[in-house]
Amino acid sequence: MNRIGNGIDVHRFAADRPLVLGGVRIADRGGLEGHSDADAVLHALVDAMLGAVGAGDIGEYFPSSDERWRGASSSVFVAEALRLVGERGFQIANVDVTVVAEAPKLGPHKERIRASVANMLGVGEDRVNIKATTTDGLGFTGRREGLCALATVLVEAASSRREGRR
Repeated sequence: MNRIGNGIDVHRFAADRPLVLGGVRIADRGGLEGHSDADAVLHALVDAMLGAVGAGDIGEYFPSSDERWRGASSSVFVAEALRLVGERGFQIANVDVTVVAEAPKLGPHKERIRASVANMLGVGEDRVNIKATTTDGLGFTGRREGLCALATVLVEAASSRREGRR
């Protein structure tokens, strides 16, 4: 059995924070505003993982009203979502992430982000895809006010790979 989940996360830029995407520090300044490290890639990924197994959303597990998560690394959120995926009898089949932003340009960072996400999920890099696009100057991303990350996750029954099925 396969199941799919989608996630989206949007954050406003904040000049006084580091930019972290997919667990990779992209820049020391010009990061994203948020309660945790504001890693929009990982937040979208967590929501997609939770959605795929019917486990709610990131806010149910890591609410911004909880001070324990202030400044927290979003890799903690990924680890918990991965635990829930496994607890429900599934494993990650593949992940596809799109970052929508005019800046920064993510081309030079995509492979590091891909490797980072694959490592967090315990899957091969061939199961993770990272894309970036712009809105050609339209909307809040076009005005460089923030960025958006979208993630799609396919999970498969944990027994299917062991049995040779894909």
